[in-house]
Amino acid sequence: MSSSTSGKVALISGAAGVMGRAVVEAMLEDGIRVIMVDLAEQRLQEMAERYGKAAIPLVLDITDPQTVSSRVARLEEETGGVDILVNNAGILSNNKSETTEPEEWRRVLQVNLDGMFYLCRAVIPQMKRKRWGRIVNVSSLAAKTGGITAGTAYSVSKGGVTSLTFSLAAETAAFGITVNAIAPAYVRTPMITEQLTEEQRRGLLAKIPVGRFCEPEEFAHAVRFLVSPLSGFITGELLDMNGGLLFD
Repeated sequence: MSSSTSGKVALISGAAGVMGRAVVEAMLEDGIRVIMVDLAEQRLQEMAERYGKAAIPLVLDITDPQTVSSRVARLEEETGGVDILVNNAGILSNNKSETTEPEEWRRVLQVNLDGMFYLCRAVIPQMKRKRWGRIVNVSSLAAKTGGITAGTAYSVSKGGVTSLTFSLAAETAAFGITVNAIAPAYVRTPMITEQLTEEQRRGLLAKIPVGRFCEPEEFAHAVRFLVSPLSGFITGELLDMNGGLLFD
């Protein structure tokens, strides 16, 4: 069995963010052609210029199901089809139930869960035809704890990600496709450095047994492991990355 993913095509949502960029770089290092999906057009163009022809920028609103379907269908013609999907796009809400407005609730679910489903639905037929595929969804510790600092909408959306992962894993296993999720907690991104107060950050570090936040490169390493051909016997798994905050 080959252990190489060189020559595969990966689609990474939220590619222009800190975690997405780390995954892009890891995939490129492994010889994978990367389709970088985000709404941040300028940052995508800058990344494309930096990484070269193997990194393809794609401005795409993943919450629009018709656009997702049509654009992913075109990608099959242009690239031969998506082999690896990393559903990394997401937005944070720290508001608890009483302060979560209906518009915020809908928006968080649209981005964090609906968009993920639309992308999965679009790429799975391509993977089935190839009899090979890897899908990695980004869940969160909040799905298991109800959110230490994260709000209600965010926690619920990530719980939905976990259930979606299990459902799709069962549906696609016979086609050589694996569907797994990673549940990180407190990766060093703007969600930590900008959306939490210094007091919140100190409080979190006091609770995390390893005494630090997760680095984006560590998250990308977990993705790299799950998309490897040698991980083909792992599907429907939720991989915790929380520094010891929760054992289960």
